[in-house]
Amino acid sequence: MPERRRGITRRQVIAGFFILVGLLLLVAYVPQLGAEKPSLSKLSFGVPGPVLPLPTALSEVVIAIIYLVSGALALVPRTESISTWLLWVSAVLLFPAILIWAAEGKQTNAVIMVSEALRLGTPIALGALAGIYAERSGVVNIAIEGMMLTGAAFGFTAYAATGNIWLGVVVAVLFGGLIALIHGLLSISLKVDQIISGTVINILAIGVTGYMRRQFMVNEGSGLPRLPSFAIPGLADIPIIGPMLFEGQPIFFVMLVLVVVTHIVFFYTRWGLRTRAVGENPRAADTVGINVSRMRYINVMISGMIAGLGGAWFSLETVGKFDDGMTAGKGFIALAAMIFGKWMPFGSFGGAMLFGFSEALGTRFQILNVKLFGGPVPIQFLQMLPYVLTIVVLAGLIGRAVGPAAAGKPYEK
Repeated sequence: MPERRRGITRRQVIAGFFILVGLLLLVAYVPQLGAEKPSLSKLSFGVPGPVLPLPTALSEVVIAIIYLVSGALALVPRTESISTWLLWVSAVLLFPAILIWAAEGKQTNAVIMVSEALRLGTPIALGALAGIYAERSGVVNIAIEGMMLTGAAFGFTAYAATGNIWLGVVVAVLFGGLIALIHGLLSISLKVDQIISGTVINILAIGVTGYMRRQFMVNEGSGLPRLPSFAIPGLADIPIIGPMLFEGQPIFFVMLVLVVVTHIVFFYTRWGLRTRAVGENPRAADTVGINVSRMRYINVMISGMIAGLGGAWFSLETVGKFDDGMTAGKGFIALAAMIFGKWMPFGSFGGAMLFGFSEALGTRFQILNVKLFGGPVPIQFLQMLPYVLTIVVLAGLIGRAVGPAAAGKPYEK
């Protein structure tokens, strides 16, 4: 039989991406290398903090050369070890490359930019973790958006009614778990198609939360006080890293802890082993005495509770109010981050921060009044960035992503 031809691999797509970006940077900045007064991009690190002036054209050309070398080397057979490291270096260099371009002739704070990316990536990371718990146990959960929206609405309602914001957070978590229980009942016990079940819950959440806002929250005006910010003593004083990781609000810190805890639970505990077994081969798990339905129910409820906490981030930690559809598709972006991370906690966290960076970048572009083709970048384009990035990541950059084998398949005992 003739040998089956292989298609384009994920590695080749990433290599081609960096080669294309490198060529674009060379075309844009090589003509500027001979300028009498080279333009500077000033990056500051902290408030107050050191300021690093960089020649814009030279910096971008150096990055472009690294991109071309890493991309070309990745296409050469038997160079996986060195080219993989170069591709990772190229990925990290995307951040300074964009900042240097945006700050040409101006000054911007890199620490604040990273802090904003972490903050804006918080609900996406929580949604991705929620997806991991459900799908690792074999239940596809596209209802994360609805669970987030429900948590945001009911959490804020409890806060507005009692004046206790911490009670609001607890209510958001509990209602996220409650709506997840409905998803579990439909998909696990009644064996409804899990995609249909998730879609129904998303639609239900939009209707219920919209009704609640009109009936009970319309008089809240500009909003209520949000969850307080605080710094972790000692750690927050570490230069550069301290302000980024150890200053923030409670749900942000909980997200960071949950990423680590989730990794430990899934790969270093008996519970995690059983969950992964149920998600990969439920019949084999059943034969050794694991209750498949119970494992799936508990993991789906944990998924909903984490998603509810993500909803509380919107209404209680960010704005102190509730608006219709305020999650703005972040639950679906969280699923993209989960797939990007191959259903792994740290990988999903990295994907979430990538999307958070794209959103923070839009805000930074507006502050710096970045120009493209002679005019300012349209605000509508900046608002589209996270959603365009979702399409690009899922369509090309992550390649074929294979989830748990039994995800989406009801188990017949």
